[in-house]
Amino acid sequence: MVVSPSNSENGIKVAQNGMVNGRPSNMYNPGNLSLTDLKMNVIMVCPDCKQKIPNIIEEFASGDLVCGDCGLVLGDRIIDTRSEWRTFANDEGDDPSRVGNAANPFLDGAQLDTLIARGGDGGSGFARDLNKIHSKNTAQKHERNLILAYKDILSMCDAIDLPKSIGDVAKQLYKEVEDKKLLRGKSNESIIAACIFIACRQENVPRTFKEIFALTRVPKRDIGRVVKELQRLLKTNVGGMSSEDLMSRFCSNLSLKMDVQKLAGIISIKAKNMGTLAGKSPVSIAAACIFFVTQLLCAPTESKTISITTGVSEVTIKNTYRQLYNESSTLVDSDILKAFPRASIKNLPLP
Repeated sequence: MVVSPSNSENGIKVAQNGMVNGRPSNMYNPGNLSLTDLKMNVIMVCPDCKQKIPNIIEEFASGDLVCGDCGLVLGDRIIDTRSEWRTFANDEGDDPSRVGNAANPFLDGAQLDTLIARGGDGGSGFARDLNKIHSKNTAQKHERNLILAYKDILSMCDAIDLPKSIGDVAKQLYKEVEDKKLLRGKSNESIIAACIFIACRQENVPRTFKEIFALTRVPKRDIGRVVKELQRLLKTNVGGMSSEDLMSRFCSNLSLKMDVQKLAGIISIKAKNMGTLAGKSPVSIAAACIFFVTQLLCAPTESKTISITTGVSEVTIKNTYRQLYNESSTLVDSDILKAFPRASIKNLPLP
């Protein structure tokens, strides 16, 4: 028996004999731990009784560890690890604990409202009516509107596979609009779409304006106006979107290989530096560069397929491709031909 110097005065002994908390270690060894692991187990032994299997009782009411045989106090100020609520479960197995949900940082107030369950009345509907009346009387209109808007934000973000961080930023922007009473007279749907669009730009998660517009039934012009108004009122610095930001997602959706994505990014940067595609939108540049590179590497992808994936019309893709084709001898230099052996200007079809 090895006695711990720090605890010997309190009658607490530390043993390395394969015992855990006064009980055989095999009760705590379902996975058959090694002998080294068992030696690290610590037990408490009453210095008066000195039983091999001590009878130690945890009295949570007083916070003491007491020997059940002689009553000697072995420790004090122990922590009660049990549930901190009382359960009055009925025969159906419900657990009406008084612990509520976590606080929502996007809502105001203490959030300690009382909720009345809809069921449990034998199907009479009385509990449902009580729940409805109670909700109308207690819920504030401002908070109710925020909850509905947050649900719409989450559903829109899920529709285009946006991460949770984008939804949180969009909620924060919407809450700021509501608290400051901005954009009065604007439709709620356009405000939500604008908040998601700005959140995507702030978090560097590129989504085109058409993708956000497709989630709503609001005219594109209205959403654009709300976005500009929000940027002015909230003084948000929204960075621009480049064609390289969209390239990886478009190539992934088209199931293209990595060399296509890499070369399309190189062609896009060179074309913009040369001014070949001046005035073209990043989406159009990305779509045309993907079409150009798939032809260059002899792995052609139809312009119709690219149009469906990127949301750019076939006419725009072909017109932009024509500009790239006219500068193909400059864009596809010897370094590109050396790095990509499959690349050849002869593979490019006439526009």
